[in-house]
Amino acid sequence: MDLRDISSPSALLRNLQGELAHATALSEYEAWWEREGKAISAAHDRAGTPWLKMFNVFGKRIDEVQCAPEYWKMLREGYTTGVIWRAMKEQSLKSSFRLGYICSFYDAGLFCPYTVSLSTLLPLSKYGTEDVKARFISNMLREDETAWQGATWMTEAGGGSDLGSYVETVARREGDHWMLSGDKYFTSNAVADVAVVAARPEGAPKGVRGLALYLVPKRRENGELNYGIRRIKDKIATRSVFTGEIELRNSEGYLLGNPEHGIYHILEVLNCSRVCNAIGSVGLMQRALADAIAFAQGRVAFSKPICEHPLLRQQIQERIVALEEAHALAWESVLLFDEVWKETPPYSDRFNLFRIVVHLAKYWTAELAVQTAKWCMEVHGGMGTLAEYGVERWLREAMILAIWEGPPHRQILDGIEAMERKGAHRLLFEHLAPGAEGRELGEMVRRVESHLTLPTDQREAHSEPIFRDLARFAGKALAQKMR
Repeated sequence: MDLRDISSPSALLRNLQGELAHATALSEYEAWWEREGKAISAAHDRAGTPWLKMFNVFGKRIDEVQCAPEYWKMLREGYTTGVIWRAMKEQSLKSSFRLGYICSFYDAGLFCPYTVSLSTLLPLSKYGTEDVKARFISNMLREDETAWQGATWMTEAGGGSDLGSYVETVARREGDHWMLSGDKYFTSNAVADVAVVAARPEGAPKGVRGLALYLVPKRRENGELNYGIRRIKDKIATRSVFTGEIELRNSEGYLLGNPEHGIYHILEVLNCSRVCNAIGSVGLMQRALADAIAFAQGRVAFSKPICEHPLLRQQIQERIVALEEAHALAWESVLLFDEVWKETPPYSDRFNLFRIVVHLAKYWTAELAVQTAKWCMEVHGGMGTLAEYGVERWLREAMILAIWEGPPHRQILDGIEAMERKGAHRLLFEHLAPGAEGRELGEMVRRVESHLTLPTDQREAHSEPIFRDLARFAGKALAQKMR
């Protein structure tokens, strides 16, 4: 790969994917970031957590998040460029993810509002009634700065992974809609116009089988606020997405799909976000690598640029290969998702293949993003620790990418379950065979099959090494296939 491509996200996409649809839009979006967006993003990150204006001068609840107006300009640029509306207009998700990749190169946190908006739009378009779709979809597909934002609110105070135990929000039917009451503890994009929310219908059984998915707008039909923002959380990074706590108090909502399939609808939402997370992680990897190379080319030590020293030169080459393989794995999750996102339960084998790939991609790209950002700081030495140069920010952002939408252990356990229950590993090996070296493929097949025969506790306790190696193997095979 030409080192010049490392400094440009659109150039890297062209290098690894060939000719791109809407290449002009991608280049123009990147040019906007270089011209305006970078400075806005850096200033917003330095400003820290925005403040919440809960009441107007007359004491009426308004719950408005306050920050510099430039932030809203940065946010709206992605919506108008088409990070959401192109998905429906083109009936393909590829352009949305490519725009998201460019965004993540400059600000991985900002990709989160687009992620949760897409993760709202897709289940709405699949499972909403015709009346509900007519009311909300057109607002989300506006091609100007008035486009509505979405959000995905599942997590409550007890935790996020064990939804069956900790979702206490209750939905009560009232005519053609539902009234939801409960508290959501981690709510990315708390300023959304509409959100998909996990709740338990009154009388439904405990556990995940009793959960359903609802669409909850920001305002009731009479125009009043439909939910309250309790506070905006102070995070170490991803300040370009406002994470809050949401109060649902008899909030109007609309059931999406069959409540008996609610957990499947919720997992579809999460898997969409996991694809986005993988793309965002690779975008951040590229940015950290680009910054490290640029610094290493200019920093002179022992009479020559440090990039010419053999050890660092080797590290750069290894990380370029890792970037190519991470991109191949993340992009394969996009391609498979683009094939299967319209499926409903019961799912096909192709969907089960997508499921194992997205778990591998989310797990491995997020881990690589942290490692690459840490290494970038090391290349910069002491300068890398100083906030004024922005390098430490990439490590802060990467640490959150590893946790969003299920931390590493959740991806491992869900991936192992997909192998045990759906035979997803066999589908994966067949899919990877064209790009895999025969002996390596045979050894990986043997290791995975052997691991799945272990007693339950041993299988879980020793699952990370096999899952990590499988992710590396998949990335390598897919990168070879792309070449």
